[in-house]
Amino acid sequence: MEREARRPANAGEWRRGWPVVAAAMIGIGTGPGLFQNLSSLFIVGPIAEFGWSRGDIATAAGLGLLGGLAVPFLGRLADRIGARAIILLAMILLGLVYAGMASLGGPLWQYQLLIFGLALTVPGTSAIVYGKLIAQRFHAHRGIALGVATSGISVSSLALAPVLGSVITAYGWRAGFLALGAIVCALALPAVLLLLRREHIHTTRPDPGETAPAQVEGVTGAEARRDSRYWRLALTAALINVASVGLVTSLVPFGMDRGLGATDASLLVTSFAASQVVGRLVMGALVDRFRPQLIAAAFATVSALAFVVLQTATPGLALLVAAVFFAGLMNGAEHDLLPFLAARLFGLRAYGEVYGLLVMVSLFGTATGVTAFGRLHDATGNYDAALAMAAAALAGAALLFLTLRERPLPHVQVQAHPA
Repeated sequence: MEREARRPANAGEWRRGWPVVAAAMIGIGTGPGLFQNLSSLFIVGPIAEFGWSRGDIATAAGLGLLGGLAVPFLGRLADRIGARAIILLAMILLGLVYAGMASLGGPLWQYQLLIFGLALTVPGTSAIVYGKLIAQRFHAHRGIALGVATSGISVSSLALAPVLGSVITAYGWRAGFLALGAIVCALALPAVLLLLRREHIHTTRPDPGETAPAQVEGVTGAEARRDSRYWRLALTAALINVASVGLVTSLVPFGMDRGLGATDASLLVTSFAASQVVGRLVMGALVDRFRPQLIAAAFATVSALAFVVLQTATPGLALLVAAVFFAGLMNGAEHDLLPFLAARLFGLRAYGEVYGLLVMVSLFGTATGVTAFGRLHDATGNYDAALAMAAAALAGAALLFLTLRERPLPHVQVQAHPA
């Protein structure tokens, strides 16, 4: 922490690094996390057409997320061949997955296979690639740069929730998936590649007197995996996803179970997306100034208490919207915090591999949360048990954050890889 505090604020960080932050906002904002946040909009259609239950969809989605097992290997590949190739492949695959979802028949295995493909796109549409690009360019403002970059998913969720809702209402859920695919391949991918090209040209012509660093700090992937802090950090990510992703994928039916109409229930999705914007930006600003572990524990505690409030039998729309906002706050903050802590605790030497495994573990939390919320609803007829589970998971995450002490990182000579 003291090492970071001694680094002078570099006024040129934003001037030179803004294109990669903008590219990250678009790439992350249109990645599979967008479907995760808006997936409750796509539940009613398949249930009506194929006779699936909420638990069936949740279980299929959870099993499909086993594609996350490949994420650490793809992260290592990104360390070796550079970010742009992984970004290009991931976004093309994501567009194909959405086209496949628009063509779904009745068998659940088709949906499961497509979610598996969705998970394979995570390395090229997340902080696995963008986090390293940002961490290489930002030091004094790394937290807020990551916060702005990862807020893309929240901004896109806020902007596209009503758009996709209208498309689905007018043309059906299949058209909603086609719209997602068009957004990724026709709009987002060209913009990302253009911004990264601009940033690459700019950074290959450094200002007079500036030199590229000859060393990088950090540990190898194997060294990180032998560190107990690494697995505690991974567990915090999994616990946060058990709670928050389980909730967001059930928000619309949850709201309707609480007596809301479909339109009012969709406001809960908007509230969750708003909490992610606030969580990312506030967390990013705070971790640049204060001890990040304490800030993380405070955010997790607030979200845990919000899940307790969500168990109120007849809360009313205003309280539900507020409680969903605070329940989602830690989820928003975590997408900024996890790459920040990965770089801070373990360095950039093997960032793609190190962060990729953290994401894989977090995806197991995602699969657990999605499945548990659906199955517990089917078993009990309501979401109370799932909400209690979520509150306990976040309380556990808060305690784990407090155990993550910082240690000096080694500096090693490495050969630069292409961006």
